[in-house]
Amino acid sequence: MELKEQFLKTRKETETICSPLQTEDYLVQPIVDVSPPKWHLAHTTWFFEQFVLVKYDPYYKVFHPDFSYLFNSYYNHMGERTQRQDRGFMTRPSVANVYEYRNYVTAAITKVLENNPSDEVMDLVEVGINHEQQHQELLAYDIKYILGTQPTFPSIGDYYILKEEQQGQQWLSFSEGLYEIGHQGNGFCFDNELPVHKVFVQDFDISNSLVTNGDFLEFMEDGGYGNFDLWHDEGWHFIQNNAIKHPLYWHCNDGAWQQYHFNGLETLNPNLPVSHISMYEAYAFANWKGMRLPTEFEWEVAAGELPWGKLWEWTNSAFLPYPGFNRAEGALGEYNGKFMLNQMVLRGASLATPEGHERGTYRNFFHASSRWIFSGIRLVKQ
Repeated sequence: MELKEQFLKTRKETETICSPLQTEDYLVQPIVDVSPPKWHLAHTTWFFEQFVLVKYDPYYKVFHPDFSYLFNSYYNHMGERTQRQDRGFMTRPSVANVYEYRNYVTAAITKVLENNPSDEVMDLVEVGINHEQQHQELLAYDIKYILGTQPTFPSIGDYYILKEEQQGQQWLSFSEGLYEIGHQGNGFCFDNELPVHKVFVQDFDISNSLVTNGDFLEFMEDGGYGNFDLWHDEGWHFIQNNAIKHPLYWHCNDGAWQQYHFNGLETLNPNLPVSHISMYEAYAFANWKGMRLPTEFEWEVAAGELPWGKLWEWTNSAFLPYPGFNRAEGALGEYNGKFMLNQMVLRGASLATPEGHERGTYRNFFHASSRWIFSGIRLVKQ
């Protein structure tokens, strides 16, 4: 697919994800981790405007002088910005104005791509496309949280529907050895997937299936949320301080468990993979089973033989730079490198992961307390 076609397809897909929303849905920020959909639409546009158009198109006129401040996320090199926790306070610009901004910048980037741009510009547009695709997945998380924490549990249709785990659980065995880790080939990857390096991995057995709702319900019924011996100390304090006794979006009504999806509350299906699980909960469940979570390197070694792609899978690996990691100069160097602390790696992909991001080397990362992401559990034998 040509870059211009890929760019236009990406821009359209972001807006399609938001199409079921009411205007009010675009504005709210229930928790600091959840950004308003309006902000996602504007920030992904800001990226193209500031990284490509302002720098490389001498004829470009910025859409609005305030937007560089309002819609910067965390790029210190790009100047001042609103604080993350304040994104939901911005009633202006309006949703309609943000869509005008998107159309304006989309047209300008399209024109750039039609006029024989330099390799540097092409590379930046490719980064911008992948950046917007990441935000498409974040939009799915955030829209679900915005709707799924409302008292009426509104439905917007059959979006991102999980399927039951079909195969019986089996254990795939892998022998100890020195394995190459990291992205290889000519396709796009993020800097945190590089450089390719060797890692020694011990023998391990990994499950071919994800932990199901039924499995996790057994953990709950056995007092898993009340047994401090199963938890990291930090995880134990987290569930105590936040009164957490079940996965996010689970509700017990008249003694029966239900789960919120995009099409409203449904009876809990025990055969679906358990989702919206923090790393703390994944770790405690693995302890309860007498097992453990895989390391990110074990997961990558096994990826070619595993069925994956429903949910991101927590690993027991901290998000750290690979040996020889080079952080890019300037603002792009802030993309991943400065977050390599206090984050845990998730591997695989989810139902909301855009096409092309489901690489076996992709390193997703979130804090261990994160529950609103599309996350699940795969076990390794001790």
